[in-house]
Amino acid sequence: MENKENIFTVSEVNKHLKNVIESSVPNLFVEGEIANFTKHNSGHIYFSLKDAQSTLRCVFFRNYNLYLNFHPKNGDNVVCAGKITVYEKGGSYQLNVTRMYPSGIGELQIRFEELKRKLSEEGLFDEQYKKSIPKFPETIGVVTSETGAAFQDIQNVISRRYPCKIYLYPATVQGEKAAKEVIEGIRFFNVEKRVDVLIIGRGGGSQEDLFCFNDEQLARTIFASEIPIISAVGHEIDFTISDFVADLRAPTPSAAAELAVPNKTELMNYIEGLSNNIILHSRQFVFSRKLEVQEFEKTLNFFHPQNVLQNLQQRLDEATLKMDHHFKDQLTKFKNKLNVLSNQLKELSPYDALKRGYSILQQQKKIINSIKKINQKELLEIILSDGKCDCEVKEISKDQGSGFKVQG
Repeated sequence: MENKENIFTVSEVNKHLKNVIESSVPNLFVEGEIANFTKHNSGHIYFSLKDAQSTLRCVFFRNYNLYLNFHPKNGDNVVCAGKITVYEKGGSYQLNVTRMYPSGIGELQIRFEELKRKLSEEGLFDEQYKKSIPKFPETIGVVTSETGAAFQDIQNVISRRYPCKIYLYPATVQGEKAAKEVIEGIRFFNVEKRVDVLIIGRGGGSQEDLFCFNDEQLARTIFASEIPIISAVGHEIDFTISDFVADLRAPTPSAAAELAVPNKTELMNYIEGLSNNIILHSRQFVFSRKLEVQEFEKTLNFFHPQNVLQNLQQRLDEATLKMDHHFKDQLTKFKNKLNVLSNQLKELSPYDALKRGYSILQQQKKIINSIKKINQKELLEIILSDGKCDCEVKEISKDQGSGFKVQG
């Protein structure tokens, strides 16, 4: 039997193989046909990739397969990106899939999708980071080929729509040096700070021709730019990473120029409309203020001291007239009432009774109205309607109607 130092347990072997395989085998792309496809309730997907000779077990965890933009099934040919891992307990290995693409998509497209997903997860495409394009720029910076049609198109559109200064940073827009030179152009304008907005891009071409605008470092430079950037790469159907990370995407260089500056004709029409509105509102304002002044003048006239005095005088005259009428009415009423009372007094007056034949008997200015108040031989005074006389009591008789005898 060999030396025990060369004997390993099953766990030790599996652990060793796990360390060797997982540390030495890099992330890779594997193409094959899907078999044994199962989607668990947890959201994890389990399947195998196979070709004519072999089979590879795969697991596609939920946090990765959420980003799938198609529905894989048994029999589909796909390309899976991931890493080989070893399951120690079972002594088996599998591919932990992080991305899946339909077969035939091409290497460039896979690289594009990989970078797009990475930068999207980092937030470089978020709207909250997009800078607004100035409405009335004074200077435009362009990073593109000096000899290409793109710069000529941009110049023509800007000179027609809204003439302003254009600065070109010539850069290669195709090939290995392209991304580096576009990056240098963006950084140049950010250091110089002489332009209000930047246009980067080129005319149409194949996916390979446009692929320099899918460069990761270029995308991060666009994101870091303090100057708003419009990306205009290829034609309307073409999309690059630069389009997603830029502050604004234009389908063509000509469209980028239109988005960068306003239309001077539309602007003049807008200004003319504003001018007309200002004139109209000014006239309405003046007319309204004139009406207010007129109303204010009426108010001032109403409260003018002379007018106030006249109003008070008129009110005083009216009050005086009312008082005169009132006093006259009251005087008439009092006169009538006085006449009634006077007549009543006359009817009750003893002097009027004297005229009708009656007399008043007094003794020392006191009226005698009973024989009980007199005695014989007392002197009395008789008051008549036209004078008075003195008399002496001779006889007193209590018989009604007999009275008493007096001697004058």
